[in-house]
This record gives sequence, C-alpha cells and structure tokens, in this order.
Amino acid sequence: MNRFQHRGGFARPENALKRADELQLQEAQDMEQDYEEIMFKLIDLCVEMKKRNHAKEALMQYRNMCQQVNINSLEEVIKYYLKKATEKAEEARQQAESKALDAVEDLEEDAKPEDLMLSYVSGDKSKDRTDRELVTPWFRFLWESYRSVLEILRTNPKLEALYAMVAVRAFGFCLTYKRNAEFRRLCDILRQHLANMTKYREQRDITQPESLNLFLETRFEQLKTACELQMWAEAFRSVEDIQALIALGKRQPKQQMMATYYSRLTQIFAVSQSYLYHAYAWLKLFNFSRSYNKNLTGSDTQMMATSVVLATLSIVPYDRQLFGRVDEPSHEQEKERTIRMANILGFSVDKRMDYRSILTRSALVSSINSMNLLSLVPAEVRAAYELLTSEFNPLELCKKLDPLLASLEVRGAARGCVVGISSPMSAASPVKDLAMGQYVASLKRAAVLRALKQLSEVYSTMTIAELAKLVPFMPFGDVEAVVVDAVKYDYLQMRVDHRNGTLHFGSQQLESDKVRAHLSLLAKRLAKAAAMTDPAPAPAAEQQRAAVLALCRDNIGKEHSRLLARKQVIEKRKEQAEAAMLEAEREEERKRVAAAREQEMLEDRRRREEAARREKERLERELEEQEMEEARQLLEQTRRKGKPGALVKDGDKLDRKALMQEALSERLKEAQELERKLARLAKNMDHLERARREEEAPLLEAAYQARLTDDKTFHEQQQLQQAEAHKLAWEVDIQEKRRLERMTEDKSGFAALIISRRAEEFEGLRKQRERLLAERRAQRKIKREIDRRQEFVKRSRAQVEAKIAEIEEQRRVAEEERKKAEREEQRRKAEEAAAKQRAREEEIERKLREEKEAILSGRAGPAAPAAATSAGGGGGGGGNRFIPPALRKKMEAEAAAAGGGAPAAAAAAAAAPAADWRGERPAAAAPAARPAAEEDRREERRDRDEPPRSGGSGYVPPSRRGTAGSGGGSRW
Repeated sequence: MNRFQHRGGFARPENALKRADELQLQEAQDMEQDYEEIMFKLIDLCVEMKKRNHAKEALMQYRNMCQQVNINSLEEVIKYYLKKATEKAEEARQQAESKALDAVEDLEEDAKPEDLMLSYVSGDKSKDRTDRELVTPWFRFLWESYRSVLEILRTNPKLEALYAMVAVRAFGFCLTYKRNAEFRRLCDILRQHLANMTKYREQRDITQPESLNLFLETRFEQLKTACELQMWAEAFRSVEDIQALIALGKRQPKQQMMATYYSRLTQIFAVSQSYLYHAYAWLKLFNFSRSYNKNLTGSDTQMMATSVVLATLSIVPYDRQLFGRVDEPSHEQEKERTIRMANILGFSVDKRMDYRSILTRSALVSSINSMNLLSLVPAEVRAAYELLTSEFNPLELCKKLDPLLASLEVRGAARGCVVGISSPMSAASPVKDLAMGQYVASLKRAAVLRALKQLSEVYSTMTIAELAKLVPFMPFGDVEAVVVDAVKYDYLQMRVDHRNGTLHFGSQQLESDKVRAHLSLLAKRLAKAAAMTDPAPAPAAEQQRAAVLALCRDNIGKEHSRLLARKQVIEKRKEQAEAAMLEAEREEERKRVAAAREQEMLEDRRRREEAARREKERLERELEEQEMEEARQLLEQTRRKGKPGALVKDGDKLDRKALMQEALSERLKEAQELERKLARLAKNMDHLERARREEEAPLLEAAYQARLTDDKTFHEQQQLQQAEAHKLAWEVDIQEKRRLERMTEDKSGFAALIISRRAEEFEGLRKQRERLLAERRAQRKIKREIDRRQEFVKRSRAQVEAKIAEIEEQRRVAEEERKKAEREEQRRKAEEAAAKQRAREEEIERKLREEKEAILSGRAGPAAPAAATSAGGGGGGGGNRFIPPALRKKMEAEAAAAGGGAPAAAAAAAAAPAADWRGERPAAAAPAARPAAEEDRREERRDRDEPPRSGGSGYVPPSRRGTAGSGGGSRW
C-alpha cells in the first residue's frame, strides 16, 4: 500500500477556484473582526487613561483602512468610543453627587469653620470644587471626543450619515448638561465644515438630495437645541444656516420641518421683541399649517389666528430703523437687512422694489382683512382689533380696552389659553405652547400711542391728570416714556409741561405740508363766506372771473410743462455737478493712492537694496574671516609636523593673501608628497599580489581533486544506507497489513451503521428544513398580500387626492375667469364713463371759449375812448410807463409853449409813445403788446416772487383787480 496515495480533491478546476475565493473572503472577514476587537480594546485603554490624542490617531488610521470596504465596522467603533466616554462622564457626575451627599455627616449640623474659611478664600463652594475635580475632566474629555470624531468624519462623503448622527449626539450632550459655550463652539465647527465643503464643491457635491437632507436635519436639530438652551443669537444664526442650505437645494424641505422652522421663528422674534417679524412668522405658520396640516383642529386654527391678530396689533406704528438714516450706505444696509429678513420669512422679493414697502404693518392688516381672520378669533380679540385699527374714540379707547387686556393677562398666564377659549393645543399643532400674556404690554403701548395720536388731532392742550384718567391701565411715568419714544422717532409732536401740569400737542413750527393745507382751507372758507355775504355778484366781475379762469385753463399746461422742464434742467445740472465733483474726488484719490504706492515702492526698493548691501558686506566679512582661520589652521598643522611656518616674515606680519598663498603652497607640497608615496605603495602591492597568485595556483588544484574523491565515496555510502532502510520499512508494512486484514468485516459493519444513522439524521433535518421553508413561503405570501392591499389603498388615496386637486384647480380657474370678466366689465364701464366725462368737459370748454370770444368782441368797440381817458388821466402814454414828475413838468411846459395846452399834450401823448425818464423814446407800439424782453423779465419775476397755483383758483389780489382785464399776458 502506498502511503502517498491521495484519493480526495475537486473534480472541476472552477470549483477549486471558487472554494479558494471563499476561504480568502473568510480570512479577510476574520482579519477585520480581529481588527475591530483590537480597536475596542484600544478604545477602552484610551478612555481609561484619558488619552484623547491617541484615540483620535487610531480612529483616523482605522478610518483610512475601513472607509472603502467596511463602513459599518468604523461606525460601530465610533459609537463604542462615544458610548464609553459618555458613560465615564455620567459616572463622574453621579460620583460627584454621592460624594457631596456623603460629606455631610450630620444633616442638622451647620457648616464647619474650616469649610467656611476655604469657601471665602477660594470663592468656590464645595460642589464647585468637587465638580472641578471629578466632573469637569470627563466632560472635557467627552467634548474633545465629539470634536475629534467630527473632524475625522467630515472629509468622506460615505460617512455623511455617521457625521450627522455624531453631530446630533453632540447637541444632546450640550442640551443634557447645559453646556452653552460648547454648543456655541460646536455650531461654529459645523458652520466651518460646511463652508469648506461649499468652497471646494468640485471635490464633494453637497447639493445631492440625500446629503442636503442630512445637513438640513442636523441644522434643524441645532435650531431646536438653541431654542431649548435659550441661546437666541445662536438660534438666529442657525436659521440663517437653514436658509442658506434651502437656497442650495432644488426643492423645499419636508412640511414638518418647515412648520418647525416657522414655529421657532415666532419664538426668536418674540424674545427679541421684533413684533413685525414675529407677526409675519405667525402669518406664515398659520397659512402653512392650514394648507398642509390636515389634522389641525378648529381650536388650533382659532388659537393661531388669534396669535396672528395680537402680534399684528403689538407692532408700533412707526419704524425705528429708518430714523436718522439719511446717507446712502445706511439705506443700502437697511435694504439688505430687510430683504434678508424677507427671505428668512419665506417671501420672494424683487430687489428693485422699495424695501420700505416689503414688510409693513399696513400690509399685515390688509392680509388679515383679505384672509378674513377676524371671523376665526374670539369676540374680545375682534373688539380689540376694531378699537386699535378703525374706531376714532380717543376719550374711551383705553377704557374700553382695559377689561379686554385684563382678561387677556389673567387667562394668558395659563399655557395654551386665550381670551374666551380654554382648550389647549392639540398634538397635531406645530406649536405646543401659546402664552398670550406676552402681548399685553405691547398692546397697552399700542393703545396709548393710538389714543395720543387721536388726541393730537382734536386737542392742542390737555392736563396730565385728564390724560391719566383716560389711560387707566398705565401710570403716567410709563405713558411719558412712550411719548418720549414716539416724539424721538417723529411719530408725535408733543411737549410735556410738568410745571403747569399740561400736555401741548403739535410742534412749535408748522410743517410746509400743514401750511399748504391751512392756506387752501382758508381760501375755500373765505370764498364760501364771500358767496354767502354777496350771493349775486356783478355781471362784469363774473365775466372777468370767467375770462381769467379760461385764460388760466389755457396756460396751465404750458406753465406746468415749463416748470417741469425747469425742474429737470436744475436736477440735471445738480447731477452733473455732483458727478463732476465725485469724479474730481475719485481722480484725487487715485492720484493720492498712486503717489502713496509709488512712495511705498521706492521705500521698499531702498530697504531691499540696503538689506542686500549689508548682507553682501556680511558675507564678504565672514568669507575673509573663514579664509584667515583656514590659513592659520594650515600653518598650525605645518608647525605641528615640524615644518617651518610663521605668521611673520622678514619682520613684517603677513596679510590674508600672503597667508593663503603660504598655506596653499604648503598644501600643494603635501599633496605631491602623498601622491608619490601612494604610487610607490601601489607598485609594491601589484608585485606582491602577482607572486602570491603564482604560488597559490598548484595548491588550489590539488585541493580540488581531493574534494572530488571524498564526495564520490560519501555518495556511494548514502545510497547503500537508503536502500537498506527502504527494504526494512517495506517489510514492516507487509506485516502490518497482514495483522489488520482480520478487521475488514468489522470495519465495514461499523461504517454501515454510521452511514445509516447519518442518513436518518439527514432525512430529519431535510424535513425540518422543508417545513421551515413552507412556513416562510406562507409568511411571504401573507406579507405580499398585505403589501398589495396597502399599495392599493395608497394608490386609491393618491387618485382621490389628485381628483380633489383637479376639482380645486378647475374651481380656481373658473373663479379667476369670473373675476377677469368682472374686471373687464368694470373697465369697460369706466371707459364709457370717462368718455362721457370727456365729452362733457369738451362741451363746457367750447361754451367757455364762445363766451370768451363774445366778451372780447364786445369790448373791442370802446377800446379807443378808454385809452384816451386813461391817457388824459395818467398824464402819459406808452403803455402806462412811469414818468418822473420833473420830466412830466418839462413836457407840459413844452406843450404849452407850442400852444397846444393840456388837451393837445394829452392827445399827443395818446397818439405817440412818450419819452421815458431817461430821455429815450421807444418805438411806437400798441399798449397791449409788450416787448418780448420785458415780458420775459416779468415772467421771471413772477416765477421768483409768486408761488405756482394749481387747480385754477379764482382768487385775485386787490392790487391787481383793477387791471385784471387789461394786458392779455396777466396770470391773475
């Protein structure tokens, strides 16, 4: 029997290869399992010894090893690490509490004197010292562990889920142990990590839906933790982070997330007392919840609508942000801030629109009215809304509002209760806690401001005692603070006179708008009084007034166009002047910057040249010193060798060149001597080696032949010994075979017994396996049936919702079509009314024009007698030109000497233009036709001295009433 016969093996090569792969995979799994156990042990040691840096380095190496093949193992190791660190921190805290309790031996005994002295000297209590000794080190270790793990996981996209999990656990650590400083640092770390990811986006795309969703969930958890820790500044920064992440994505987050987002915004703005943004946040939360939260109850809707109304009423009616900001940078900053807040609140804003109209109290009031929120709130809140928005009742406003505010303050102390409602919020509401009492103080302030505004329109003076009676819910000191704030921001014009105990409404100087209003009101009332005193005016005056009105109506368009053109020219000149000034300033700034840059470059060049010069001198000096030192060392070596060498030659001290020359010559001599010695030594070595090889050759040949003979003899002996041993082993095997042949039948029976028993066991296991497979098939069948039914229900529900949405869309389209038709009908009616109005106006203008023409044609006949009468009465012609008395007497004397007398002078003056007071005689012209230059001067004087009048006012000053009909260019 051959011992080396092999009867097992694989029949096919591919099976052998498959088996080899399985064994290799099993070996790799076993190796990974071993590495994981090693990491667990290493983590235990690092936590026990507080070696955070060692643990961090080990985790980084294990991450590099596992991040491509086995992420789950790394996750388990990190979870184990954080778990052990958390257990140690919690154990230290419990130990500190038990130690503080064990330190008190007698509960009725006071503190010991030595403890009191120690607390006074150190300033710490016993608990603080215990925490610093036991708890703080482990808390610091746990915090550093979180930081290290986040730093390790931030670079690999495959570890995003693990990174988010660790961040959430870190938030839990900060919330559990009230670690505000660590929470702030944690937020900064996460913010820095996200900024780096965004900066290097080509390496890692964070806009993928899965990645972005993980980051959003982390930031929402951060916002929740910040609100629960009451770190409102960090909460607002978290809101900005969420808004930035939403801007990166292509779709909005989940509805539950957005509801939480707006509910947290209401808390943040309520704490900061930004009631405008607080009201907008409530409005967005109300609209969002009513649109998407189908489980919202009627009570929840009523409570949220009440919050919207009360938050809107709490807004002060003036804007503190815009006060005193007149420069352009301040307006730009305010615009950017307003647009940023609008984006945070979920409003899409066009940057070209006026930022002061984006988020306003009036817009909120309009939204409340358009959405009909007042029908959802209790009657008391509706009454308060009417008092603070529409009613004009300054004497009773605060008195009527006082019981409503008192009821709100009492019921608001209970959480989740509002006026007239005592049911709490349901579980479906995104807000679990509503404290309406927070609006009481702001509502009182708004009521006082509205009452004072209405009083300022009715009264000019009021006593302080009377005002205190009108405001029963606020002392006068608080009212005075409200007044000061409102006057500061130019909402009210009031003065408080404590000496006389009075209040004075209105400013000391009336504004231009108020002056204009007072003047127009005075003119209307005077015209009305004149009509009442003289109801039947003379026909001539009425005709004169109609002519003036017609003339004003004809010229008002030209005057308006001329004034607009003049204003545009002035504005254009101002802009050109400002642009020229700005360009000059820019040019001067550029020259200054260029001169400073050139001076800096020259100074820099001078410094570099000076530094280079000093460096060159230093190097030269060091080189000379080094050469001198080398020369001295060479000469010293020469003297030590017994050769002559000195620093002085012929009584003179050698300089650097002489020393170097001397040293180089000595070195050259030494090198030549050394080269001659080496040549002689090499020649001797060559002769010696050749002689040795000649003598060695026959000895090596003899040794080789002897070695061959010995090897042949040894080989023959080994062959004989191996043959004898093989024969002995064969004989032993033959004897063993003969001895075992008698047990062949027993072996066959035993083998058959074993095989039959194994066959029975195999059959039992096979039946058990078939039974298990049948049970699993049945379970899978039941599960498939359940899944099919659930899928059917889901599909049916989706179809129903789609049908409802389609019906709603059809209803909305129909409603829009109806509204559009109504608008078209209204527009058509308005156009028809406008056409009729234009026709009536054209008819009136035609009639006035005909009347004017009739008046002018009626007055053309007696024009010559009137002119003669005017010339005879005035003593001069030339269009009522002024003539000095001396010149007038001279003209009369000349006329008398000529024999014409006064009538002849008057006729001459009427017939020809008179000389003016300068002795010059202008060209003859009609009295009504003025020169163009004089007309322009009179127009400019009127533009300068007289304010423009709009609306065709019929008022004529007394000084011009006599000449209203003469001089066709008169404006009056």
